Amino acid sequence: MDKYHVCRIAVAPLRSEPSDRSEIVSQLLFGDRVVVLEKTEKWCFVKTNHDNYEGWMDHKQLQQITALQYNDEQSYKYITAVNFDNRLVTDSGEVYYLSPGSTLPFYQDGYCYLGDNRFEVKTEPFVPNPAEFTAKVEATAKFFLNSPYLWGGRTFFGIDCSGFVQTVYKLLGKQLRRDASQQVEEGELVDFLASAKLGDLAFFDNEEGKIIHVGMMLSNDKIIHSAGKVRIDPIDNQGIYNMELDRYSHKLRVIKRFV
Repeated sequence: MDKYHVCRIAVAPLRSEPSDRSEIVSQLLFGDRVVVLEKTEKWCFVKTNHDNYEGWMDHKQLQQITALQYNDEQSYKYITAVNFDNRLVTDSGEVYYLSPGSTLPFYQDGYCYLGDNRFEVKTEPFVPNPAEFTAKVEATAKFFLNSPYLWGGRTFFGIDCSGFVQTVYKLLGKQLRRDASQQVEEGELVDFLASAKLGDLAFFDNEEGKIIHVGMMLSNDKIIHSAGKVRIDPIDNQGIYNMELDRYSHKLRVIKRFV
């Protein structure tokens, strides 16, 4: 089986079962690499390279590449910037519109490549610099304000809580795992809410103590998170207070620092 592939469309759903009706557990963005673990006539079960997430997808949305191309880490450094007009144009003139944080494989001199296919990159891509995290994290997060909440989403047309913080971190050169329940296992504990600072992640649990939500601290009393839409709300030791609902919407469990 040819197992090395890369996503060749702007955004592709990753599903829990091999069916178009199945729940979307995450999304692949253009340039995301996967290893195919299993294949049926239409579907393949894949594992993502960037966060080891597994799910089913339609294999027509993938481009096969060689093991050498898959493993060439240096060739996946450039990503699309924080703006609304990240365009690729094929040699035949077709246009792809990409979300911020999409990978541009083998980018060089204004072009990126998937297998033998060449794409002209119309907007300036960049290599994220972790040294700029603190300087740029607030503006990067606020770019997504009012993006609608979408379970499994990773783009500004729909993003979930963990996809939101994962994407913001990726745009600043930091890797996070996919789900809030996985993200909370990493990072350093921040003892008190009063000590929280810009860029820290706050995690929230349900009655059973299961982590069900994550957001990014803007200060020790404000948080930006995806709930209904990407929004900014006040936070205290109890949790997130939603002014529109006039009540607490999420119960604070723990704050972690990753930078």
